[in-house]
Amino acid sequence: MSDTTLPDPAKLHWRQRVHERLLDTIDLRRRDLGRMSDAELRHETAALIAEIVAADPAIPAAVDRDRLCREVLDEAIGLGPLEALLEDERISEIMVNRFDEIFVERDGRIERHPCSFTSDRAVLGVIERIVAPIGRRIDESSPMVDARLKDGSRVNAVIPPLALKGPTLTIRRFARRHLTMADMLERGTLSAAMAAFLRICVEERRNIVVSGGTGTGKTTFLNLLSGLIPEGERVITIEDAAELRLDHHNLVSLEARPSNLEGRGAVSIRELVRNALRMRPDRIVIGECRGPEALDMLQAMNTGHEGSLTTLHANSPRDALARLETLVLMAGMDLPLNAIREQIASAIDIIVQQTRFACGTRRVTSICEVTGLEGGRVQLQELFRFERAGQRGERFVGCDAVPNFYDELRQRQVALDFTIFDRLPA
Repeated sequence: MSDTTLPDPAKLHWRQRVHERLLDTIDLRRRDLGRMSDAELRHETAALIAEIVAADPAIPAAVDRDRLCREVLDEAIGLGPLEALLEDERISEIMVNRFDEIFVERDGRIERHPCSFTSDRAVLGVIERIVAPIGRRIDESSPMVDARLKDGSRVNAVIPPLALKGPTLTIRRFARRHLTMADMLERGTLSAAMAAFLRICVEERRNIVVSGGTGTGKTTFLNLLSGLIPEGERVITIEDAAELRLDHHNLVSLEARPSNLEGRGAVSIRELVRNALRMRPDRIVIGECRGPEALDMLQAMNTGHEGSLTTLHANSPRDALARLETLVLMAGMDLPLNAIREQIASAIDIIVQQTRFACGTRRVTSICEVTGLEGGRVQLQELFRFERAGQRGERFVGCDAVPNFYDELRQRQVALDFTIFDRLPA
């Protein structure tokens, strides 16, 4: 009989009861679970749970005992209620605010999920199982940690005393399937004209920045653009936490490393960018610029590594330029602001702005060309935009502006379609 008629507190009570008895049983029998393989551990623990449930006459008949055993097993040696959430392809983000308060982002919308852990202790156990295999620790002296699941999903955890309501956990899902340009067009993320233009930009080695706020799909779009890099070019990707998945034959993927338990051994994004310049790259793809590595990236773009790509947090193309200025200043080189702007104007060719709307949809809302420096200000020319106002409703449009670099391409007799920039639905 199903337990769906039971209120959530009742189901939680029986899970807590069985879980506590499991811990007592393991302690009484002096089980050395640490020496078992994963398969042996799961089999042994499942047997103990089944034994406990079968021997407890107080469990109501309305409780689905198989489900109860499975949920206790998941929490005891797996990821608890997160196991089922991680199997749902429609969920892109999982947010545990406290043990009994879990939210998910499903199909672009954030909603509260009815599942829960049994206690703060159970959440902490899951966090420890995630971080221990990669040599990280989380405790009162180090109460925040970033990690990654086996499937590549990003994990951030914060525990008390910093997290006031109990251990918190945020998981950014790693897409199991590559999204293609056709997928983006079908979802309405951008228009066919935008897609055609960006393909030319990548193939013709323009330096591109994908800008957007948190959760706007910057990394997904960067992965898509990186996939357009022609075969035969040597590509080096640099990330804080590896998420990009490229299929190029001549590919090197580098990942920054945090300090170890003793606080040593950290390798920063900036160090990796500098080292990548000695690896004979044709293209450098930086997952996200968020610090002084921005200066090294700009210098690389200005010294023969055209066609490089990166993302950064900003709410508009103009904000992206200001953000780059701030990041370069973090490098501590005491460069004059005008010199920084000259670097930006000569290095960056295209800024692609990503936006996530309240309804959960993600759109490319602007594509701008950096046209140079004038009067001490970096100049932008908008080529495409997404409009939501007026009787026509939502639409992508060209801005009646042809990018400056098209003159060079025309002289080289590259096949070009100038009509895509017309002020018509793009």
